[in-house]
Amino acid sequence: MTAPQSPFTYVDSGPEHGRRKIAVMAREPHAGPAQTVVLWLGGFLSDMTGTKAVALEAHALSQGLGFVRFDYSGHGASSGHYTEGNISIWLEDAMAVLREFTGTRRLILVGSSMGGWIALRLVEELRKAGQGNRLAGIALIAPAPDFTADLIEPKLTDAERLSLDVKGYFDVPSDYSAEPYRYTRNLIEDGRTNLVLTGPVQTGCPVHILQGMKDPDVPYRHALKIMERILGDDAILTLVRDGDHRLSRPEDLERICQAVSAMSQIA
Repeated sequence: MTAPQSPFTYVDSGPEHGRRKIAVMAREPHAGPAQTVVLWLGGFLSDMTGTKAVALEAHALSQGLGFVRFDYSGHGASSGHYTEGNISIWLEDAMAVLREFTGTRRLILVGSSMGGWIALRLVEELRKAGQGNRLAGIALIAPAPDFTADLIEPKLTDAERLSLDVKGYFDVPSDYSAEPYRYTRNLIEDGRTNLVLTGPVQTGCPVHILQGMKDPDVPYRHALKIMERILGDDAILTLVRDGDHRLSRPEDLERICQAVSAMSQIA
């Protein structure tokens, strides 16, 4: 019996002596003068098969947009274990996918939770490479840029600090998994080298932040901090009074799709 074909394409990321296999699902935009690709950037310990990514892909394709989703190394169908990763590594994974599957097309970055941090770092890297004009828009869903420094480190208990010093990690229970989340010293120290909210955030394109006010993981005041840092007037913050961290209800998905549609029309 022939084994079923994998739905994923794989791209290499990282140095030659430590290549990582990154699983990708890519759909081309319809032919046209303004070809735009939506790049989905998931959260910490999430994968590309989640509700938001699948729903947004269907919407993007119905609008003639391309769509690319992938798993960071140590996540989903990609190689490695997440405890081996950090923001720099996952940014490198995102850059490898972007180069391989988006070419020189216009981009709409959609970052969920930690993916919001990766999105803002991608903006910095694209602008540094002289490709900032490719950005048609950025949608951030319950974004958690700088979460290691802003949301984790200030709340560390004495026991967690001791575990970091002795073991190099500490575990916390998760509402989304039977297994606890493991935060490593490597992740926290690397996070300090990738901070994006220490000064102005210059995107050069429209930004739409969607944030639940009942989010137990990323307080909505963190979204306000991001808004305060963004330069330019073309930034929108939608606070969902009864929204949680997932923002995966039908009405939440509709808000996300509408935000992306508005950006694609500008593009």
